[in-house]
Amino acid sequence: MSIDQSTAAKVAKLARIKVEDDALPALASEFNTILGFIEQLNEVDVEGVEPMTSVTPQRLKRREDVVNDGSQQDKVLANAPDAREGFFAVPKVVE
Repeated sequence: MSIDQSTAAKVAKLARIKVEDDALPALASEFNTILGFIEQLNEVDVEGVEPMTSVTPQRLKRREDVVNDGSQQDKVLANAPDAREGFFAVPKVVE
């Protein structure tokens, strides 16, 4: 796949990046270089390779998944501009 200048301009527009017309050839070239690297990665055989979270073997810290209310309702609501009955109060937006 190759990126031309019109496609590079479209990508820049979608990304909300202002790119001058004279910079489009360089941007298209950079996109093509990136796509070339991705194609190289797709050629690598990863069959049987375990996913890893780090380059050094280590065990991640784990905790038991317990649902609780956080026991901090008063502290959280102390920062609210308007709180009523234990909840944040917000202006009504739908009539």
